[in-house]
Amino acid sequence: MQIAQPNLTDALVTLPRMPPWVTSARVETLEDVPFLSGAALATLHLVVGCDDVPHALLRDRLSLTASEACMHMLGRPERAGDIRDAVHLLRPGDQPGPAGAIYLQWQQATARPISVGTLQRALPSVTAEQIAAWLDTGRGGPVMRAATVLEAVLTAHPREEVMALILADAVLAQSLGWTHVLPLLATGLKSRDLRKRGTDLELACHKALVSSIGATLPIASDLTRRVAHLRAVIPKLRAKGAADAVALFLTKDALSPTIALTDPTAGVGRTGRTSMSDRAARRLCDRLVDLGVVRELTGRDTFRLYGV
Repeated sequence: MQIAQPNLTDALVTLPRMPPWVTSARVETLEDVPFLSGAALATLHLVVGCDDVPHALLRDRLSLTASEACMHMLGRPERAGDIRDAVHLLRPGDQPGPAGAIYLQWQQATARPISVGTLQRALPSVTAEQIAAWLDTGRGGPVMRAATVLEAVLTAHPREEVMALILADAVLAQSLGWTHVLPLLATGLKSRDLRKRGTDLELACHKALVSSIGATLPIASDLTRRVAHLRAVIPKLRAKGAADAVALFLTKDALSPTIALTDPTAGVGRTGRTSMSDRAARRLCDRLVDLGVVRELTGRDTFRLYGV
């Protein structure tokens, strides 16, 4: 079967950009800030509906960003590289540390369409009934509903900031008609914002969305461009299992060639497809780096991780 080649030019130019006046404005009132966050959300909504965007990869990248933000909120030192290692170097049966556990929560919350079951897999400490009640909490627009849920969860569970942020982003996405959670509030809010209540918290959520969406749109554009180039080199790959490996790169922020591409209980092996040998996986990753479509993310000689 002949593989249709993506139109790289289209992938580079079709994604909407944030209007400059959204991020340049310096307004502080609850009357003005929602206008800016609404414009930002409307721009992102167009991106969410664009087929060229690698949505699974974008969600995984934002899950990493949200995890790093949560670590900062909790006063922990782990940053993106540490968090990647904590999850992507796990062997079957290993347990992640605190940073890895939070990253896995975000991955579980964003990987599948929004539902009570999806969220309970990410948040096993609360019941499905409680999650359903929170998803139905609040009235008004998407941001008002998200702020209401954020406040409700933090009031009931003051030390569960990660759970509150996941549920708030879930309610925001659900209110906007999106099928999946997209970490936005988690990447824009500060720890001091989580102590606010009422209209102060709602205002903080609007400001956070302007900031986080402003950062998300360039990431979406960059990943769309990179994925288009990655898809274009598939016909040049002759290694057995290369197409399956590339499919993983289209959905994961990072992969270990010696774990995700070789372990029959991880990565492609879970779909029943043939896993690669350790040597073949490392050679494939080096080949993709040489072709300029994948990057080595760690700078290490061993325990390397690769991503688009």
